[in-house]
Amino acid sequence: MVANLAACKAIWMRKLLVGLFRQRMETTMIHCDNQNCIKLSENSVFHKSKHIKIRYHHLKDCVQKGIVKLLYIPTKEQTADILTKALARSSFVHFRDSWELYRIPSSVRGSVEK
Repeated sequence: MVANLAACKAIWMRKLLVGLFRQRMETTMIHCDNQNCIKLSENSVFHKSKHIKIRYHHLKDCVQKGIVKLLYIPTKEQTADILTKALARSSFVHFRDSWELYRIPSSVRGSVEK
């Protein structure tokens, strides 16, 4: 369900960017830690999927058309967890540093904390 929501958001963003810049876009990569979801989206003849509602087949359609592609990433490497879960300090620091959004120099940090 979350991968489908991410695909919908990606399609919206793609349409916005194509409208602004008039350029053809490459396939949008979505990182997912659910291997069954990836297999289901890539396999058009997966018979055990009858219990899934029709609207969730939208993701499979997007993958088959080449609009989005789901890539597997292990759960421990999901940097989005910093925004969605309570993490241990070590995991939080690891993910925060991997984003490299900004660094506060130690000279400034020391004066701010005082």
